[in-house]
Amino acid sequence: MSDRPVLDEAVKDLLTAAAAALDLPLPALSRESEVAHYHLLELRAMGVRAALSALADFWHPGSVAETAADLRRQTDRQPVDYAPFVFRGKGAE
Repeated sequence: MSDRPVLDEAVKDLLTAAAAALDLPLPALSRESEVAHYHLLELRAMGVRAALSALADFWHPGSVAETAADLRRQTDRQPVDYAPFVFRGKGAE
């Protein structure tokens, strides 16, 4: 038997939603894209922090799944609105 704690599916789903909210593509090499990336990352990070803090303060049965769903809705309302970086390595056209 393992000494590692087992995470239930709701917690795994919440962690997946938080990671997805913060997983942004690198911005293109322009000031506008870099500033937009920074602002979006800050906005999403603030949302994740607030959601996790609220969960810690107001936990009830089902709140973990609700928080994951809220994070996904919030992420959908805050789409990537900047040009992502495009890698052009050797042989790329």
